[in-house]
Amino acid sequence: MANDLDPILDRALTIATELAAWASETIRRPRVGGVREKAGPADIVTRTDETIEAHVRSVLRSAFPTHGIEGEEYGVTEPASPNAPYWVVDPLDGTTNYAHGIGWCSFSLGLVSPDGTPVLGVVADPWRDETFTAIRGRGAKLNGTCIQAAPHTTLTGHLFLTEWAAHSHWPGLDPLLSALSHRHCTTRVMGSTALSLSQVAAGRATAAAIGEFHAVDGLPAYLIAMEAGAVALPRLPVYNEPLLLAAPGVAAEMRELWEASRGSETY
Repeated sequence: MANDLDPILDRALTIATELAAWASETIRRPRVGGVREKAGPADIVTRTDETIEAHVRSVLRSAFPTHGIEGEEYGVTEPASPNAPYWVVDPLDGTTNYAHGIGWCSFSLGLVSPDGTPVLGVVADPWRDETFTAIRGRGAKLNGTCIQAAPHTTLTGHLFLTEWAAHSHWPGLDPLLSALSHRHCTTRVMGSTALSLSQVAAGRATAAAIGEFHAVDGLPAYLIAMEAGAVALPRLPVYNEPLLLAAPGVAAEMRELWEASRGSETY
């Protein structure tokens, strides 16, 4: 089913990267408006989040009127038919950082086939003027240059990125961080799922993990990392379940620590 989308993927990527550039410019502007809570004090939204998603939805509806859209702020717009693809968008992944003036947040946009296979992914870092892109089967790029996961064969001396589940640790995180520390692997919690996962694709982080996978901020970066040669556990991400990405040379070592931290649960 994913191959049926090949004729539109180049146009879709052009539109997606144009939206990423527009969103990045919008995010870099001085913030206008206040901050309000959604599910609680650790789950917030700004006017910028809503403005970007509204614009993205308008452009996508005009360019691809039969496609569905799943967004962080405005929910799900169903596709015209069960055989139509859909887009996933997080207009501002890392809203807490953004609202507090910390320059680590991103724009995330992806196209998904009707069977749930990601076929296109774009993640933009407004503050470093970087845009990660991937089309399924064509590799991953950063600002138009091909990228690959790190060639490392050990976790020792390298970097692991993770994200909390909002403000909370997730089950298995503490023993995993302890095991990584014993191997002299440095952990960073940066505050944007899409950007953290994308660093594995760029070869900067040797591995990254999240405690709860959500398509809007995780699926585009997952595709980019996989197209860059990363290994995923599980191979296909599951909604609200943990996801691990690792450079291929450390995948076995990371799997051992991952499974031990999660008890008897394996993939």
